[in-house]
Amino acid sequence: MKKILTFSATLILLVIVVFIGYSCGGNNKPKDGAVSAALPDTAGQSGAFLNHRDSVPSPQQYSDSLFKLSHDYPTTFKPVVDPSWQKALNGQPISDKNAIAYMDSLKTYVAPNVLPFFKDNKNWTSAKYGWFNEPWVGSQREAILGTYLGNGNPANMFKTLNEDEAGYALVLYDSVAAYTVGQIWGKTGQKVNLANDAAQFKEGSVIVKFAFSNVNYPQWSVMKDAQTFSVYDTIPTIENPKRGYQVRKVSFFQMDVIVKDSKASPKTGWVYSTFVYDMDAPGSPWDKMVPLGAMWGDDPGINSPIAPPYPKLSETVINPKAPAYSTETLGWGGRLSGPNDGAVAQEAYDINTGKKYTNLALSSCMSCHSPAQDSFNSFLLPAPFPKPNAPKFLVYTPGSADWNLWFQDRAGNVPFDKGQVAMDYDMVMAFKSVLAYQDAHASPQAQLLQSKAAIVSQFRRHNTRSRFWH
Repeated sequence: MKKILTFSATLILLVIVVFIGYSCGGNNKPKDGAVSAALPDTAGQSGAFLNHRDSVPSPQQYSDSLFKLSHDYPTTFKPVVDPSWQKALNGQPISDKNAIAYMDSLKTYVAPNVLPFFKDNKNWTSAKYGWFNEPWVGSQREAILGTYLGNGNPANMFKTLNEDEAGYALVLYDSVAAYTVGQIWGKTGQKVNLANDAAQFKEGSVIVKFAFSNVNYPQWSVMKDAQTFSVYDTIPTIENPKRGYQVRKVSFFQMDVIVKDSKASPKTGWVYSTFVYDMDAPGSPWDKMVPLGAMWGDDPGINSPIAPPYPKLSETVINPKAPAYSTETLGWGGRLSGPNDGAVAQEAYDINTGKKYTNLALSSCMSCHSPAQDSFNSFLLPAPFPKPNAPKFLVYTPGSADWNLWFQDRAGNVPFDKGQVAMDYDMVMAFKSVLAYQDAHASPQAQLLQSKAAIVSQFRRHNTRSRFWH
């Protein structure tokens, strides 16, 4: 039964996983307990709709069903009228007075089709409960839950954790959001359509992301009583130091629910909300997923200092009752970012002054997603694109004009860089699916993207002490 670094290790990983993930690809016939380095089969649909890597557990290792991709994207959608989350605002603009109620209504809304994942995971599939998954990343998915590496935290990022930690992520699109996924990919996934705002999500679209930590209780004390699951992956931990593919335990510790809501968020069109595991909250593991916070913009009018005390933000609300560990990885000036999101640089250097920054909060949920466009022209963080063999991670001066490019309230159809096609803040689609597609199809653009990915990969290898990401 599926039971229920340096800065480079934390944040550069985000980009590396997006572009190259694991080198092992897949084919139509998985082999039990085997590891393959085959590239995706792009002659048919398996490259687009591959369920997972062909490294699968043997029946002796794991006897239940494996992850199955949901990709029968709808060709029509039903408009969302008067949704519960808008009702929770009581006719008022979203603010620190009602944002938590808004989040609670979102959690209640997704619960009927999410809770079976936790209560009866053996019989849960995305398709059965009306969810859809992104194409072209099957070669990065482990076989049991269908997760891929999300982000990670080097030792001592959290006061309660002195070992490296890896995060695994699973993204789910509801039927309204999946309509847009279908507009981009069609029924075969063999062509990318970004014309005529095809990548713009319809009002009421809901996207959910589960995040799991590979460090569990008692190694990480704050994970006490967290719900655990199995994944099939290679990362050794103190709990399971075996190398190679193993069935490994992970703890559910973060859930993001984002909604296309231009009424509540007229500037960006989106509201991001993050829930985190709180071992001290009463009730079931689901009840213990409490609000960390919500954001609907990047507060471009507030030039935050790099250390507290921070001025009050008008487009981010953080729950004052959130567990302490979850607030240690908030973004610039206290903007929203969860413990799986890697918004803090343990070490970075100012490109203009050479100043060394330690534990620099330099991102947020929306700033990281804002460069989502058809080409990887701008880095995900307020920094120039890394150069080959770069000995240090260079960032723009915090609060400078260059830095603030990442902290704007752009509409989802406004690209980060001129001449690009904006993909409505969908980082997963832009930086995973589209780039994996490009990687599988020879073209000048694909070669350019591959060269950039190689540079970032090299940068990471030379600048991390984390044992996970070499």
